[in-house]
Amino acid sequence: MNAFSGKTILDLGFPEGKAIGLALKIITKNDLNTDDISGILINLLETPEHYLDHPQYDELARELIQERTPKKIRLKEKADTYTIFGKEYIEQGALDQMNLAMKLPVTLRGALMPDAHQGYGLPIGGVLATDNVVIPYGVGVDIGCRMALSIYDIPASHFEENRNKYKRELIAYTKFGAGNAWRGNEKAYHPVLESHDFNLNSFVKKLYEKAAEQLGTSGGGNHFVEWGIIEILQEDASLHIPKGKYLALLSHSGSRGFGATVAGYYTRLAKENCILPKEASNLAYLDMNSAEGQEYWIAMNLAGAYASACHQVIHDRLTKAIGAELIGRVENHHNFAWKEIVNGHQAIVHRKGATPAAAGTLGIIPGSMTATGFLVKGRGNLHSINSASHGAGRQMSRTKAMASISKEELKKILADHGVTLIGGDRDEAPMAYKDINQVMNAQQDLVDIFARFQPKMVRMADDGSKED
Repeated sequence: MNAFSGKTILDLGFPEGKAIGLALKIITKNDLNTDDISGILINLLETPEHYLDHPQYDELARELIQERTPKKIRLKEKADTYTIFGKEYIEQGALDQMNLAMKLPVTLRGALMPDAHQGYGLPIGGVLATDNVVIPYGVGVDIGCRMALSIYDIPASHFEENRNKYKRELIAYTKFGAGNAWRGNEKAYHPVLESHDFNLNSFVKKLYEKAAEQLGTSGGGNHFVEWGIIEILQEDASLHIPKGKYLALLSHSGSRGFGATVAGYYTRLAKENCILPKEASNLAYLDMNSAEGQEYWIAMNLAGAYASACHQVIHDRLTKAIGAELIGRVENHHNFAWKEIVNGHQAIVHRKGATPAAAGTLGIIPGSMTATGFLVKGRGNLHSINSASHGAGRQMSRTKAMASISKEELKKILADHGVTLIGGDRDEAPMAYKDINQVMNAQQDLVDIFARFQPKMVRMADDGSKED
């Protein structure tokens, strides 16, 4: 008489349900010793397809294959309600994407920011709280994409008097676009490169060299590093900078090729294991209790730390180059996921193109290459899930912008605002974006403004590459 029970079989790794009952039936019909039973059951579990024609094990093999095949997940029949800020400025495609996200069976709460526009999976400007799952496309391809602002002890007048110097240093210490990297003696260093998380698995480990080379560089598309003048409207206890105008450096970029590759890999795994209706396939998610979910979470946080390190390298190099004293620095992710309490329940909060705006949290909301940006403090609005917009938001696709905006129009608007553009093209022209003032007016309940930033010299990719 063998000592096998349902628990013993479960401990071997069998799924709960019908398979355990079928295994017990096989055991009772066969006079086998414990080692033989264990061997047979383990082989069945690992390669059930080898037993499909076996007279005794066929039924169990088919059940195990069925259990192993991801089940199709049904959406809710009706989308849960969510709060929309500045609905009159949001295109229908973004609303449709958010409505779809609110039908996921794991969705707890959602919100849409006034700069929202259509993206992949979750719309850009979408905020989604889910129950113990993470959506790679809910974070975005450019994991950890963020803003970073440095404020210096240099008066605004010094910039205008020394434009050539600032232009020279901006060009010397920035690199943009897909594939661009610092090599040889120019390679940067940051402690993030010593993180043990690069040894998470063989996939992440292979990305180390690319990450090391691209450290301190920026992506393409709407990524930038720019000099500008910041006006502190009121002194804030967090920064202790008196009211006035100062030189500042503002940058926007993410985790480069490292983050993009991580996003692609784990999105594929999510789609293989989370079978959603075709229209919702880009919202495929990973269970946080699964190995894949835990791996993605670690890799995502590493990408966020790496993105922050890229900004720090850029800012530190330029600070040293101009011989300035740093008197304040603010930064924030806007493509990321956090563990937060929502409705009294721990949730995974995805902010895809949205700025964290919990009460007292500092954040940066840029305009365009000529429009004002804003240094803000969050008001902790629960209807927005403690979030705000991450910028003005596109009102025109890149293709449409290139077709409808002339080089002369771009030159004129830059000249009218006294802005020098290095790189960039018409797809990033100010006219391709919404009016930042309308966006800010639509989120007065989400953030308080305490400083305004005016771009003066903007560096962007000049090779037409998109974000990577």
